Amino acid sequence: MKKYNLDEVDHQILDMLIENARTPFTDIAKKLLVSAGTIHVRVKKMEEEGIIKGSTLTLNYEKMGYAFIAHIGIYLERTSMTKEVIEDLRKISNVTVAYVTAGKFNIFCKIRAKDTEDAKNIIFQIDDIPGVNRTETMISLEESINDKKRMMHAIFRDY
Repeated sequence: MKKYNLDEVDHQILDMLIENARTPFTDIAKKLLVSAGTIHVRVKKMEEEGIIKGSTLTLNYEKMGYAFIAHIGIYLERTSMTKEVIEDLRKISNVTVAYVTAGKFNIFCKIRAKDTEDAKNIIFQIDDIPGVNRTETMISLEESINDKKRMMHAIFRDY
């Protein structure tokens, strides 16, 4: 895969968008002393190259009533069932992250729930997916780090 070359202006644009993806191009242009058209063209080019893959909205799950977090390791009956199980996990809206893994579990996922009763029902839904042999649940007491920005800044500094 060909590496796209970012220059200093690209880095500065990305730094600002990492901090706030909704920053208007005109504001970025003023800070970088270039035209808004330049920002637009550069962002469009980075999107076309796959450097930028859209922007996201971050919710405060706690304020929405979904403060309970659990991580679930899933053991499959057969690894050949991974694709089907992942598709079934996609149907459970409380499953917010799922990884196909090597090691102890075949799949490792994160769920968000209202409380322990809600989490129990979500875990039962996962257990009922055809191909799931058993699950192992870890309750999160606190989400201490959830910061994609630090990693993105580090990548762009090294890029």
